[in-house]
Amino acid sequence: MTFRSGFACVVGRPNVGKSTLTNALVGGKVAITSTRPQTTRHAIRGILHRPDAQLVLVDTPGLHKPRTLLGQRLNDIVRTTWSEVDVVGFAVPADEEVGPGDRFVARELSRLATPVVGIVTKTDKVSPERVAEQLVGLSAVMEFADLIPVSAAAGFQVGTLADLLIGYLPEGPAFYPDGELTDEPEETLVAELIREAALEGVRDELPHSIAVVVEELSAREGRDDLLDVHAIVYVERSSQKGIVLGARGERMKQVGIAARRQIEALLGTQVYLDLHVKIAKDWQRDPRQLRKLGF
Repeated sequence: MTFRSGFACVVGRPNVGKSTLTNALVGGKVAITSTRPQTTRHAIRGILHRPDAQLVLVDTPGLHKPRTLLGQRLNDIVRTTWSEVDVVGFAVPADEEVGPGDRFVARELSRLATPVVGIVTKTDKVSPERVAEQLVGLSAVMEFADLIPVSAAAGFQVGTLADLLIGYLPEGPAFYPDGELTDEPEETLVAELIREAALEGVRDELPHSIAVVVEELSAREGRDDLLDVHAIVYVERSSQKGIVLGARGERMKQVGIAARRQIEALLGTQVYLDLHVKIAKDWQRDPRQLRKLGF
């Protein structure tokens, strides 16, 4: 039996379901999902293991017209990733018209030598007729190697999409040991889970302004069943700090509860989570602060 292994990434404008699809393909939560755009900030890898293949999925931020230095750096991550994978999936949601943002991404993709698979996501939200219209609309924006409708939420055609992507991988041995879901450091995943919890239900201007740094992640002395996690949530202004904390710190308490539950599920152990909110003034525009915050 031939064994194939290689790298794929799912791209598209922000908030089209790329991270949810990556999680569905891998069968575990490795990329954070949020109703807010600009959630993903790292090329987090998820690994799909099969008897005939290993597909390493790279989850990139959404490509967008940058307004800050952070925005430019996020776009650089996207373009570098595209040039290094074996196949690209271009995701467009079924419940929104193909628009200028999609055409912008398509123009960038059409310069690649890499095969591109067009993916219509969120098909569970619309009628079959609308899905058919969207497939036609998407096929008009560029030459695709393949086109496929999927729903990560309903599990519709996720396996078929995996088959399609694997078909474009070269023959070769596995890159990662069986059972590994991601090669991201635990600190990065934990920081992303905290950031996801902090983003839920806050105003639209905050997603770009929140960064999380895990200062410490270590086993409690004398306890091998408890991890101490100390993290700082950075915002850019004192008004944002007030929003994140909530009245009498109530909102932050809920963020801690939600994040701890996710971190415990990820790491399979009890967690003591200590969160603090600090201001790093205009960090998105400051090269020194961006470096400090990992961008």
